Amino acid sequence: MKNLALLRRLVPATLIAGLLVSAGAQAQFRKVDDAVEYRKAALHLMGAHFGRIGAVVKGDKPYDKAAVEADVAVIEMMSKLPWPAFIPNSAGGHSKAKPEIWSQQAEFKTATEKMEGEVAKLSAAAKSGDLAAIKVSFGSTGQSCKSCHDNFRNR
Repeated sequence: MKNLALLRRLVPATLIAGLLVSAGAQAQFRKVDDAVEYRKAALHLMGAHFGRIGAVVKGDKPYDKAAVEADVAVIEMMSKLPWPAFIPNSAGGHSKAKPEIWSQQAEFKTATEKMEGEVAKLSAAAKSGDLAAIKVSFGSTGQSCKSCHDNFRNR
């Protein structure tokens, strides 16, 4: 219960901070490595929280509506953060980004918007408390992530 109360205070504050940071993200990256690390961190956190929901969907962890909602809230906030950090000339080095991100910007933007839309649906399913709907939406969200990884991320 303590963790849930803390999370309820933390998520809105983090969301506000995240939105402020993402708005000026491109301007704040003086070095390419900073942009790469920023987007990797946001994507890593999304993946970690997505994995927690995956354990519930697979039945490896008991369903806890509040915990799933909290994980989805983090994913939803993080899903908007990485994109401004895909600045020009930030492929290579420690990045797994394919050059197609920059040569196919319209397709990349479409893929990111699709993922954000699927995350919004997952959020609605989580808020409903309907585990069957969560499972369906989790699968669709995962497919949108996989599609982007297949097309725009090196292994």
